[in-house]
Amino acid sequence: KKKKKKKKFPPSLFSSYNINLNLGQKLSKPLTNEKFKYLSHKGFWNSLIFAKNNHMFSTLRPQVSAITSSNKISSTEKMQAICELLKENVPYYDWVGFYFRNGDKEELKLGPVAVSNQNFVVPDVKAQDNYIACSITVKAEIVVPLFLNGVNIGQIDIDSNTPDPFSEEDEHFLEYVNQEVSKIL
Repeated sequence: KKKKKKKKFPPSLFSSYNINLNLGQKLSKPLTNEKFKYLSHKGFWNSLIFAKNNHMFSTLRPQVSAITSSNKISSTEKMQAICELLKENVPYYDWVGFYFRNGDKEELKLGPVAVSNQNFVVPDVKAQDNYIACSITVKAEIVVPLFLNGVNIGQIDIDSNTPDPFSEEDEHFLEYVNQEVSKIL
């Protein structure tokens, strides 16, 4: 009889965790960015990652609101602070920026968002025919339009060096960020 080989996982990844699969993938310690990125590619962990993202975004929401409600810095400085907050706290947000409409023209850095008024998620930039990367390390991108009085005036743009990291939770969170930013414009 041949012995079945057990599936091995990187020892550094699981050695410090108490994983109880029968009770809903309970972890005894929070995930680090490195471990989060590794697990984010494993379909088995989708529910765990959803919970982690929800917690992460619910923690960031009041921080975004605090930045936009501050009367000590300019609108530009507030947007810069939001970009830095997101880049530092969301492991797969490797570049964060805002773009704004060029006068009355229907053009922005990424045209489809300016014309469609819809969120634009690119899970794999290599698969996108008309994609122009700002960096060769970019694997995915999400762009969410920013509205002021119902008019699309700009967008928040996130580049990720992680393949296919964005979820509906990212879209909802970035829509919230844009609602907060619209209050300072």
